[in-house]
Amino acid sequence: MSAVLLARPAPGRWHQTGLALLASIIAVLPMLALPIPYIMLGVAILPFALIFAFANPFALCLAFIIFSFFRIHEVFPVLEPLQIPRLLAAPTLIVLFWHIFIARSIKTFWSAELTAFTVFFSLVTLGLFVAANRPQAIAYWSNNYWKMAVMTFCVAWLTRTPTDFGKAARFIVLAGIAVSWVTLYNKVNGIGLVEGTRVTIGRDIRSVLGDPNDLSLVLLFPLSFAAALAVQRKYWFSVLLGIIGVCLIIPAIIATQSRGGLLGLSIVMAVVGSRLIKSKAVLFSVGGIALMGLFAVAGISGRSSGGAGESGIDESSMGRIYAWGAAWKMALTHPLNGVGLDNFVVNYYFYSDHWDGLNHAVHSTWFNVIAETGFPGIITFVTMIVVMFRQSIRASGQLRASNAAIQAQSMGLAVVAGTAGFCVSGTFLTQGFTWPVYILLAMSAAIGRYAREENEGSHEHNTLRLQAVQSAPMDQGAR
Repeated sequence: MSAVLLARPAPGRWHQTGLALLASIIAVLPMLALPIPYIMLGVAILPFALIFAFANPFALCLAFIIFSFFRIHEVFPVLEPLQIPRLLAAPTLIVLFWHIFIARSIKTFWSAELTAFTVFFSLVTLGLFVAANRPQAIAYWSNNYWKMAVMTFCVAWLTRTPTDFGKAARFIVLAGIAVSWVTLYNKVNGIGLVEGTRVTIGRDIRSVLGDPNDLSLVLLFPLSFAAALAVQRKYWFSVLLGIIGVCLIIPAIIATQSRGGLLGLSIVMAVVGSRLIKSKAVLFSVGGIALMGLFAVAGISGRSSGGAGESGIDESSMGRIYAWGAAWKMALTHPLNGVGLDNFVVNYYFYSDHWDGLNHAVHSTWFNVIAETGFPGIITFVTMIVVMFRQSIRASGQLRASNAAIQAQSMGLAVVAGTAGFCVSGTFLTQGFTWPVYILLAMSAAIGRYAREENEGSHEHNTLRLQAVQSAPMDQGAR
């Protein structure tokens, strides 16, 4: 299919009328969700916000992802009454529908990553009907997963130009800086600590970030973008933003004392560092020393679970082994479809060999996927990750070889580093059905499309130059 059409067609009378009518309808929707004190503020802002949204669908999509994934309204509870993710959801989908199907100012494309994701999403969706706890599976799918699926395609299709790549990277890093700042503030002031030392955010309001492992996962995602911006050596503001991001995100991850987060951090920095350190021996030596230093600085040995005070295999590790064993039993019992989406925890009691009175999370992406989607699901999921990794590496190499726009090169590096970090940290963090992997997949598809177009454009340019050189002597002989 053709790539995205950058030029927008001139709107006609019916186009303008339809746009005005649609904007008026959307303007009424948020009033149904907003508390009374905020209605007047919403009415005042909405006309300008709608004009901006229809003119900048990528910005609206990016805002929805940042608030949904980084939980900004939970990081800063003062924003909670505004219900921003809910307000952004419907307008985002309507604006995207308008641009893709009515105005046709955005044309879609397809790629190997999107094919693999479509197959996996279909397996997950079909598994809803045979899930062990169908209401649980359907609730997670309807509240979260379908939005991730839709936004995967939207991000892939909307991220079209170097400017889009640059905006996405900068805003993701800014969100990471905001979450890191609050994380470090909580650590210094002893707010929301788990086991006395592990930092969290919003634990008192039952936020997703109230689990230190989930918080480290959220922080790990923007780290790859911050590191890629920091080493780009162009556009001083982006470099400065990247350096600030790295300097805040790394200590914030350390403060969570998450072993999966620290391993992911090490891999991300190793991938980015490979662009600066050419010697593999030096890179591995420095990386190994840095990893040991990170574990020492993080105080892993001082954790009440998984610390040095426990003899043999520590409690945290044994908890993971028990959970992985339960996941394997779920897959063997339901080999074709697993127990269903978001069903691991509620089924833990029935499949665990060690019951301590509490259901536990699986703490592994791979075991999470195989438990909840069966063997077809894990095969498709791994295939999706392999395709995404290979395509992003290829695109990153093509962009460097063609000396493409620096924003695109930075995005290519960020996707490669982020995917590598996901693969390693995924062994200890549950992220098979959360935002990071799908955003990375969408960016991989987008950067792959851009690299192909750059490669085709460069090839066409070289062919024209060669034809011009070859025809020059003939023209001179004719004269």
